[in-house]
Amino acid sequence: MKLRKNIITVAIDSPAAAGAGTQAKYISKEYNLLYLDTGKIYRYIGYLRLKFNNKLSYRFIQKKINELNIKNLKSELLLSNNVANSASIIAKDKKIRKLVKNFQLNCAYNPPLKYSGSILDGRDITSVIMKDAMFKFYITANLKIRAKRRFLEFKKMNKNITYKEVLKSLRNRDYLDKNRKYSPLKKTKDSILINTSKLSKKSCFNKIKSIMDKKLNI
Repeated sequence: MKLRKNIITVAIDSPAAAGAGTQAKYISKEYNLLYLDTGKIYRYIGYLRLKFNNKLSYRFIQKKINELNIKNLKSELLLSNNVANSASIIAKDKKIRKLVKNFQLNCAYNPPLKYSGSILDGRDITSVIMKDAMFKFYITANLKIRAKRRFLEFKKMNKNITYKEVLKSLRNRDYLDKNRKYSPLKKTKDSILINTSKLSKKSCFNKIKSIMDKKLNI
């Protein structure tokens, strides 16, 4: 795989609904970085798993990944709780993780030339995909606060779901993400911890930006 040199690389890991995606988008815009929400790839495959009634082959998944465009990952079809839970299940599959890894590595280390680098967020980015990233963050928040945030997001989309259902779903996803055999969610020693429980989106971004600017000498 071709590697671009002298680029900014940012790796973020976080549990669901901690605000990592929002911060990654802010960082991407501020520093002109290619942004990849890696969880959306697993959601995409999770969606295919539901659509094809568990009759997916690894060859079919590889074909779909090869054809994948980041723009395809913005579909609202990927936002349901069923798709999220399906994604957590398929993410435990070592073969699927290997297929997805190549796509992630290409985005991380060979972004299009119009970008100054890349930023990826997910569950195993700091620990597996981008171990040598220039910046590594672990973004988290209290479970109940995360559930409330996600519930309000669903309400805005007119989703028929209760807060208790969202809370239960997030608790289940946390367990699956942190206890799977391959590439579990964990904070690496060299990742900077950012707890967003009591931070606004703007104050959280300013905190991250100050860290990055200091190292980039901006």
